[in-house]
Amino acid sequence: MSTATLTSLLDYLYGTLTPSNMRWVGEHLIERAMKEEHTPKPYTIEEINTILNVAEQNYADGLGIPGEEVFRELEEEFSREDAEEDALLSAAPTKDELLREAV
Repeated sequence: MSTATLTSLLDYLYGTLTPSNMRWVGEHLIERAMKEEHTPKPYTIEEINTILNVAEQNYADGLGIPGEEVFRELEEEFSREDAEEDALLSAAPTKDELLREAV
């Protein structure tokens, strides 16, 4: 998520939530992050060799996707995600708009 998106989201939340609600959201986000956090287990040498052997066999069999196609697909996906974020940001009221409505 881009910095602009996060900043806009924070402005929106600060403008709509009370301080106690913001604290509640923050506590629950931290709690959830702690639950989902896990330490990845490193691969053994045998597992790495197996992965490499499979990949080399796939390459020899002509399987896989060329790097250029992978990068093109990634760029398209990133562009699509950026467009979705921009659409969400433009639809959300700004902090100033929320303050004007409150008055």
